[in-house]
Amino acid sequence: MSLAGEELLDALERGEVRAAEPDGSGGWRVNAWVKEALLDIFRTSEVVEQGLEACDGELLFRDKAAFPVRRFKAEDGVRVVPGGSAIRRGSFLGKGVVCMPPMYINVGAYVGEGTMVDSHALVGTCAQVGSGVHVSAACQVGGVLEPAGARPVIIEDGAFLGGNTGVYEGVLIGAGAVLASGVVLSATTPLYDLVSETKLSGTSDSPLQVPPGAVVIPGARAINSDFARAEGLSASCALIVKYRDEGTDVRTALEEALR
Repeated sequence: MSLAGEELLDALERGEVRAAEPDGSGGWRVNAWVKEALLDIFRTSEVVEQGLEACDGELLFRDKAAFPVRRFKAEDGVRVVPGGSAIRRGSFLGKGVVCMPPMYINVGAYVGEGTMVDSHALVGTCAQVGSGVHVSAACQVGGVLEPAGARPVIIEDGAFLGGNTGVYEGVLIGAGAVLASGVVLSATTPLYDLVSETKLSGTSDSPLQVPPGAVVIPGARAINSDFARAEGLSASCALIVKYRDEGTDVRTALEEALR
């Protein structure tokens, strides 16, 4: 499939086209042509004055003409709470998604049904967020357009991203995994599994993957050099302390009354 311009943006908003999608075998397939087409739109679209309706008049801003802020209807089933949030043209939001202010969802992003995107959170360009995910306050789900073939950040169904977490550079968070507050993961962040006593790592070409159901907390590791030992220096890492259980489910449950 190959689409361009308004046709592509419409297909992205309907969820018919994605920057990355499950490959049917438990993995993910990156659709580089989607990002290439979005880059073409950016190159050819002019920067124009746009208006966002507000109760006291108009809040004006300037952006690419092709990417205005989305508007939703009742049949979309999306809840956007007042207070300064924006969902950009060309992003998909499934039914039951809740957007708490202020938050931002960028072009090409996919947000599955029943997901909560909390205050001061970002879902970046082409990021793929599954169903029933909690993107907590101040969480940053990084985006990517270039290089076109790079895997975007992927958050699988049922994951819980705690407050002030950051997921960048194509990291994949497995289904049901939990990131405790303050965990920051990039493509090459070392992840130590204290349950199986193994080390997980990634590269820029094959980014880190967090196993399904893993419960991850921030950690630190000693730097092995004379100077570092003398100064007591360490580098950040992440630790899997357990795998999800009933107690975890209770603490991370999304309250249906809030929807």
